[in-house]
Amino acid sequence: MDAIPYLAGASALLGLLLAGFFFKNVKAADPGDERMVFLMTEIQNGSKAFLKKEYSWVSVFVAAMAILIGVLIAPAAAATYVIGAGLSALAGYIGMTVATMANARTTEAAKDGPGKALSIAFRGGAVMGFSVAGLALLGLMAVYIVFVLVIQIDDAFEVVTAYGLGASSIALFSRVGGGIYTKAADVGADLVGKVEAGIPEDDPRNPATIADNVGDNVGDVAGMGADLFESYAGSILAPISLVAFALGLGAEQASAVTNISLLSFPIAIAFAGMLASTIGSFFVGGSTSTDTKELSKALHRGTNVAMGLVAAATIGTVYWLFGNNDAFDNPLGLAVSVIGGLVAGWALGKTAEYYTSDHYSPVRKIASQTETGPATTLLGGISTGMISVTASVSLLAIGVGIAYWGGEMAFDKIGALDGGIYGIAVAAIGMLATTGMVVSVDAYGPIADNAGGIAEMAKLDPSVREVTDALDSLGNTTAAVAKGFAVGSAALTALALFKSFEFAVIKAGGSLSLNVGEVDVFIGLFLGAMLPFLFAALTIDAVGRAAQEMIEEVRRQFREIPGLREGVPGVNPDSARCVAISTTASLKEMIIPGSLAVVIPLVLGFISVDVLGGFLAGALVTGFCLAIFMANAGGAWDNAKKYIESGHHGGKGSECHKAAVVGDTVGDPFKDTSGPAMNILIKVMTIVSLVFASAFVG
Repeated sequence: MDAIPYLAGASALLGLLLAGFFFKNVKAADPGDERMVFLMTEIQNGSKAFLKKEYSWVSVFVAAMAILIGVLIAPAAAATYVIGAGLSALAGYIGMTVATMANARTTEAAKDGPGKALSIAFRGGAVMGFSVAGLALLGLMAVYIVFVLVIQIDDAFEVVTAYGLGASSIALFSRVGGGIYTKAADVGADLVGKVEAGIPEDDPRNPATIADNVGDNVGDVAGMGADLFESYAGSILAPISLVAFALGLGAEQASAVTNISLLSFPIAIAFAGMLASTIGSFFVGGSTSTDTKELSKALHRGTNVAMGLVAAATIGTVYWLFGNNDAFDNPLGLAVSVIGGLVAGWALGKTAEYYTSDHYSPVRKIASQTETGPATTLLGGISTGMISVTASVSLLAIGVGIAYWGGEMAFDKIGALDGGIYGIAVAAIGMLATTGMVVSVDAYGPIADNAGGIAEMAKLDPSVREVTDALDSLGNTTAAVAKGFAVGSAALTALALFKSFEFAVIKAGGSLSLNVGEVDVFIGLFLGAMLPFLFAALTIDAVGRAAQEMIEEVRRQFREIPGLREGVPGVNPDSARCVAISTTASLKEMIIPGSLAVVIPLVLGFISVDVLGGFLAGALVTGFCLAIFMANAGGAWDNAKKYIESGHHGGKGSECHKAAVVGDTVGDPFKDTSGPAMNILIKVMTIVSLVFASAFVG
């Protein structure tokens, strides 16, 4: 058992080696002709410039938080906070760099059919996937080994938990900043290009096209990578912190047999998940068909293999760690919890696929509603998103119930630690055990999207665009599936961290009430329920303001540059101006919503921990529901537009298509800005509360 953290660290190194292998594989592929290489380079330069600027802004916040943590908690906690933030930023930068290499190579491969193109797009995404999982696990194990096992400092687990807060800080700003960037460019490009000027998506005449393709990388690759880095690290930390704070463990007590089993179990599942993801990545095959169902089977085969391997490994692990310990009644119960979480995550992803794929009735219904204009299109998307919340919440409730039952089956209580709550905590790592594969499949989507843009801008044969459009349509669905995993794990992780917060308050000599009959808790509950709506409003409004500026700039260029709109040879748009608009607007607009998640819990915590407790509970419930609603409504609008573009309801350029573009435009900030940031919001607030619990009571 003592070797488990070291084995997990070794598996993380294996994941990073696999990322290096896939990087070489992608780099060796043909990037295409001179025009394609030029476009690829423009997108890459714009993405790198934005990310460097964003990280320089966020580093100021990280430095301020590190000082605060060092003063109020411990200098060692400040160090682990910075490590978590630094590795999260590094993972995003690596993934974005490779994604911007893979786009033109995917376009070139699409000339030979969907099979080869799918393989390159997936391998480009896999660099992101295994960089995220590898760096997150390696950093966490390094922190755990140094501070808990080797140095054995006082309050070792508070120090380890700060690593998760560092990852959360980068994730929040990356998701918000990148999301505002990508959707400002996307909305501006679509409304002026497709609706007003009547030119195709990604047309080289459109000045916002390059900015739009840059946005796919900074928002949907770097931002998404930081999001899943934080989710993965948080899902491992949640059960560890729960055990440590519930049992009042210091580093010395962590070596007791029962304690080390409870602490090592989530690490062992992460170890098994990394190995399973590594094996599963080689099962992703090609497809000779552009049918998204066939492409989906080829892409998801690796994820399904990885999930099966994790389930089998979990059963063996529980008997290894708990089988000979009389403190546990039936170790199989913990396997039920983990596998229940894994299945619940898969079911949430499948639910998202049902509501966002054009193979099913919800999206086709929205497409048919475009026959009567934009208003009915918007109503259809809103109702679809809302209905999807019912299914997702029901699945989550079932998953929580199964996880709790499994935990209770394993043990009733060990000290103050409730078996059912521990079962819920390990269910979260079950959901994200295959993070390497989940992120790989998600990052595939923006690469396929960029590939389509390059095909259009390079004026390649329409057959190439047909292949890239099929890959892109699948990418919208895989993104919705990954968001299902992320938001589901966020709810379970936040619940476990919330319980850890309660124990941390008690350990520090305070008390926490969650009785809604008490006015402090009641006020906090309503404040928490309100915050996700405020956060969503601020981020959507930020996209609207940035998009407005982008729209005016695109209109100006069409108006003032002779021959641009007509496509006169040699007349090129000023794409750099549009990139600069998105960069400046997104960085400025991310500050207020990003800061809210940290500042409000700190303020409330120093006023009353009971108010803060109610606040966290309210934010968790409404944040989860809003995240599901926005992600699925946005995905449904997007694929309804693509369904029409494939030739249904009049096809491209028809009135139905224009109505669908309006729906997609509204859905853009829903699915790529506000919705994805919501799951980070609820976890950031909870982990901030946990890290600063002793300061609140003191």
